[in-house]
Amino acid sequence: MDRPIKCTGDILRKKFRQHPKMKRGISQQDPPELEFKPLVVIELAKDAKAETREWLVKKIMDKKKDGGCQLLIKSLTISEEDNIYVVGASPKRLLIGAEAAGLVKECEDGSMRPFIYNNRKEYKNFIEDDEDFISMAECQYIIKHDLDNLRAQDETSIPGYPQAKLYPGKSILRRLQTSGVLVQVFPLHDKEDLKRLTHQWYRQIRIGFQPIDQIRRYFGDTIGLYFGFLEYFTLALIPMALIGIPYYFFAWEDYDKYVIFATCNLVWSTVILEIWKRYSSAMTYKWGTLIMKREFEEPRPGFHGVLGINPVTGRKEPTYSSLKRQLRIYLVSVPFVCGCLYLSIYVMMIYFDLENWAIEYDEEQKSTFSSLLLFVPSIIYAVVIEIMNRLYKFAAEHLTSWENHRLESSYQNHLILKVLVFNIVNCFASLFYIAFVMCDMKLLRQSLATLLITSQILNQFVEALLPYWLQKRYNRQIKKKVKALKVDTDLPLLEQIHLEKQMDTYLGTFDDYLELFLLFGYVSLFSCVYPLAAVFAVLNNLTELYSDALKMCRVFKRPFSEPSASIGVWMLAFETMGIISVITNCALLGMSPQVNAMFEDSKMDLILTVAAIEHALLGLKFILAFVIPDKPYDIQVKLARIEFESLEALKEKQQMKLSSESVTEDSDAIYS
Repeated sequence: MDRPIKCTGDILRKKFRQHPKMKRGISQQDPPELEFKPLVVIELAKDAKAETREWLVKKIMDKKKDGGCQLLIKSLTISEEDNIYVVGASPKRLLIGAEAAGLVKECEDGSMRPFIYNNRKEYKNFIEDDEDFISMAECQYIIKHDLDNLRAQDETSIPGYPQAKLYPGKSILRRLQTSGVLVQVFPLHDKEDLKRLTHQWYRQIRIGFQPIDQIRRYFGDTIGLYFGFLEYFTLALIPMALIGIPYYFFAWEDYDKYVIFATCNLVWSTVILEIWKRYSSAMTYKWGTLIMKREFEEPRPGFHGVLGINPVTGRKEPTYSSLKRQLRIYLVSVPFVCGCLYLSIYVMMIYFDLENWAIEYDEEQKSTFSSLLLFVPSIIYAVVIEIMNRLYKFAAEHLTSWENHRLESSYQNHLILKVLVFNIVNCFASLFYIAFVMCDMKLLRQSLATLLITSQILNQFVEALLPYWLQKRYNRQIKKKVKALKVDTDLPLLEQIHLEKQMDTYLGTFDDYLELFLLFGYVSLFSCVYPLAAVFAVLNNLTELYSDALKMCRVFKRPFSEPSASIGVWMLAFETMGIISVITNCALLGMSPQVNAMFEDSKMDLILTVAAIEHALLGLKFILAFVIPDKPYDIQVKLARIEFESLEALKEKQQMKLSSESVTEDSDAIYS
């Protein structure tokens, strides 16, 4: 089991060999244990000092008991201009790392258990020396987990950089990153696996489900969950689209007939979210992340402050006053967000001025050109909305980073809150104004359609097609450059690393979920006025499936796998939008002529009736959320069984400890 992994695949067929031009590379007489499959790439700054490089390599290769990672590492440097290293590990080391990282695997009896190396033969599909038991994505996660937990011991600073201070317990990689010595760490693609995945995923037009399990196995749980939610949301939109098509064509101007559609909308927006929770829990239980123990969260790399002691871990780490953070949030961040919201409203009023001008011009001219001109203000406004959303997100990221949040989860929650508030106002304020202030349903339908279609076209072009075209063009240049190098080394691997290290870094699923959230808002809020909204949403999601798959496989670096048991705070965002949609749809129902005709004598009775219906529907929504369990019954039973067995094992361990102490006391008494 301890023998090294042999390099396999098209990019790994040759053993590394040193060429005279590779001045700081590996030697020709590499020991056998350095023959391994490269999994992770570390790139240091061009001017990184030799003593720093040697110290880092030694740290990574040292045994755990000596404070190292006990990983395998090689230099892949061909000139003085770069410092590139590839990292891997032996099969045994990866299995032990899987236990340390808390990975969960399926046992022979079908239950999901945290992996324990000593009990490895009890797990399903485990074969000695088999590399398939732990996926490549999990191997890369294990290596990243070990590198992140590489901590300083007696060092007071990074060798060669006395200004880069260290203290016991400080993460070495994070200190190198903040000091500018470490450029990036990224996992390598597996060309053969990627080729098979792309063929199953997006290289062929197919009517069916995505290979979610294969996506998850290659990219990890977070990416797998996103594409699972995207697929589920697309399927959930189909009933609304099928209902919306006849409503649109048979009730073109008769808004009274949309009362039934609005009622369907209310039930739909609640039920699909509750069913997703059940589907998500079943999926993540099968993946093992639902029962995976959450690690103690370390400070994020950008966190800074005065050196202190963490009261929980006892380690030295930066500390920052929560009062200062709150002052930054409430005295700077909140006014900034409010100012941006005011700017968004101001731009919206300019849009309405343009809309009024276009309407007046059309009434005067009554020509084909003037009729087409009616759509121009909405198109311009949709483009401006997309630009403002992206500029605001850029500013919100810097502002949230300046707030100096200790944990990555806290940073993400504050960032999501800022972005959601602005996007809701920026994207939906004009629709609310048209619906409830102008009471112009025809303009509402036109604006909603224009916003939907324009934003979809822009997103597909900016997020996938343009980056893919630029990346493909750059790849041709890199291939020519690498082939021109006269080095006797693994050129396919060298070419792959140089191609991937220049790719954009995938920053997570934030933008992808945000796009789906806004789409859900358009459908759940105003589709009773424009029933084709669900149809356009389905078309958008179908193209999104392929464009997102393309950018994950061809545009971005491979992201590190991250365990995830749910879509996190986005679930709360979707549920909040569902509540807003109840209120909005009830208000739209109250404005319909059919309902108004029933309350001609008293508008107060109309308002009270609509309010009562709205409260009843909200009550129904909460009842449905309560009645439909978040987890299927069989998953609840399995989780309860795991908890029971864990408690029994803990009791048995305590009893054995007490028995051992009792025997020791008895023997001491005899000898005394």
